[in-house]
Amino acid sequence: MRRAIDGAVARGHGLSIVTMASPPRPAPERPASKIGLGVMLRVAAMACMAGLFGLVKVASERGVPIFETLFFRNAFAFIPIAIYILRTSGFGVLRTSRPGAHAARAMVGLTGMIGGFVAVSHLPLTEATALSFSAPLFMTALSVPLLKEAVGPHRWAAVAVGFVGVLIMIRPDPANMANIGVIFALIGAVGSAGAMITIRQISMTEPGPRIVFYFTLAGAVAGLASLPFGWIMPDRETFALLAVMGLLGGVGQLLLTEAIRVAPVAVVAPFDYTQLVWASLFAFLVWDELPRPLTLVGAGVVAASGIYILYRETIRRREPRP
Repeated sequence: MRRAIDGAVARGHGLSIVTMASPPRPAPERPASKIGLGVMLRVAAMACMAGLFGLVKVASERGVPIFETLFFRNAFAFIPIAIYILRTSGFGVLRTSRPGAHAARAMVGLTGMIGGFVAVSHLPLTEATALSFSAPLFMTALSVPLLKEAVGPHRWAAVAVGFVGVLIMIRPDPANMANIGVIFALIGAVGSAGAMITIRQISMTEPGPRIVFYFTLAGAVAGLASLPFGWIMPDRETFALLAVMGLLGGVGQLLLTEAIRVAPVAVVAPFDYTQLVWASLFAFLVWDELPRPLTLVGAGVVAASGIYILYRETIRRREPRP
């Protein structure tokens, strides 16, 4: 059975888990052209996510409250998501017997998304993006108590190295550690990690379009619920920016889904780190901002550890099970 899984709050990706009564047959090799297509889709998805967070920062500078931004990001994302569902599986795919599981996934995922939004409103775009790369490290750590997974010494070593990269980026002195942007960037990374874990838990029965739809719906409802607590009336230009932001979020989610449909996760997932390239370009063009050298060094360390964790995860899932 084909399973497509969406990416997170800010950009997260998950690995599907399939259990069988008999030993799994090796998956058929995908043509090189399909793998190339998967890589291109993943890189395009990261460009969309970088643009999304760049526009979140612009909206924050224009005085748009975070929860109002949350509403527009999810409300306009429904347009590409609805078109995709209509043209593929049809709206019958939305029927579910697990509303509680979707609510839990939404709660955790929205925590990550809001944390990421607050982070980019208080930090340089490249720094907030680089800190979000720590999500796979938190996912590995959380998989032990939540999924009861056995994490071997190789992955624990990679997690330790990754956290050294995080420390390089956040410069662990009291003044910087108290920065609200850094705090919420780490909250966002933990939320994204939790979202990946909840996707793993529910993807056995819930297909990707259903997970994406209900998460987007929850985000729109949560944002709309904040209306009595203070919204601003955006001018035409700000409204257009918010609309584009939502469309980028929806398209980015669909590109993530399509990328893992046509190519192996182990091949396309490392290209998530190209988001930092797109974010750096956006930051330079809009704010004349260049990433700090320590941000690039720390991001490189975190990226290397994340790719190694993915490699070990892939090896572990290929091992024959009794």
